Formats: sequence, structure tokens, C-alpha cells
Amino acid sequence: MSEENTQNMPDGRSFEERVFARFDSIDARLQNVETRLERLEAKSYDTKPIWERALAEILEVKERLGTLEQLSKQMVRKIDVLGKDMLTLRADQTGVENRLDKLESNLTS
Repeated sequence: MSEENTQNMPDGRSFEERVFARFDSIDARLQNVETRLERLEAKSYDTKPIWERALAEILEVKERLGTLEQLSKQMVRKIDVLGKDMLTLRADQTGVENRLDKLESNLTS
């Protein structure tokens, strides 16, 4: 190890000056990092309204699908009722046709 005192360094600055210069350098770099981080955070907050709109639209589509599902169930019930009415009507028609056939056969006999 050298016996040279730290005060006799070639650049002529004292140890304290070099340490404080290093602290200033570190402080400036940290400030730069903080500034960049703040910009990044600001950009991420800018996307918040986009996500809120997207979520609102998703909820609206979900509500519409629920309404369509209800309409679909109503349509299925109505078609079922219509089918039953048609069967009843056809059964009644068959009964009337049978009676008519009997009447016609009685008239021709």
C-alpha cells in the first residue's frame, strides 16, 4: 500500500470534495430515474379511461346478451304454445272431417 496521504491525489481535490461530487452525481442520476418513472406512470394513467370505456362496453354487451336470452326464451315458449294450438286445431279438423265423411256416406247410401 502506498504511504501517500489521500489529500495528495493528482486531481488536486480533497477527499471530501470527491465524495460530495460523487453524491451529487448519484443524486442527479436518481433524479433522472424519478423523472423517467413519473413519465411512465403518467402514461399508464392515461390508459385508465380507455380501460374504463372498454369495461363499460363489455358490460353493455353482457346486458344486451341477457336481454336477447330472455327474448329467446319467450320465443321458445310462444312457439311451443303455437305448436300445441296447431295440434289441437288439426285434431279438431280431423274430427270434423270424420263427421263430414259419415254424413256424406249416409247421404249416398
